[in-house]
Amino acid sequence: MADSRDDLAESLQNLFTSVSSMVKSELQGTNNHLDLLEKMNLRVASEYDDMGDVAAGLRVFAEQMKSKSGGLDEFVGQMDAIEKQVSEFEAVISVLDRYVSVLESKIRAEYRHPHHQRRSNDSVVTD
Repeated sequence: MADSRDDLAESLQNLFTSVSSMVKSELQGTNNHLDLLEKMNLRVASEYDDMGDVAAGLRVFAEQMKSKSGGLDEFVGQMDAIEKQVSEFEAVISVLDRYVSVLESKIRAEYRHPHHQRRSNDSVVTD
């Protein structure tokens, strides 16, 4: 009976050792996963910090561009006024061009069909 108790004790010892080894391996795997997860979280936190820095820089840049564009608003207004004046000048030039064309036509018509003849003493005689 002593041998059977020793065998039983040895078998139980082997069982507990095996179960302990299995649990230890499982816990080590879980621990490895947790270590990896911690490293990933630290990396992501670092990336978010970098993105925050970039976002802050972009905010400053956007504010600078906004202030610069505010200074350009005056020039844009001046350019709009100049464009309006140019359009008005173009309209006036178009009217003058038509008027000159009408005058040229009248002058050509007068040279082709004179209504008056001149004498040698420069007095005008009508037909």
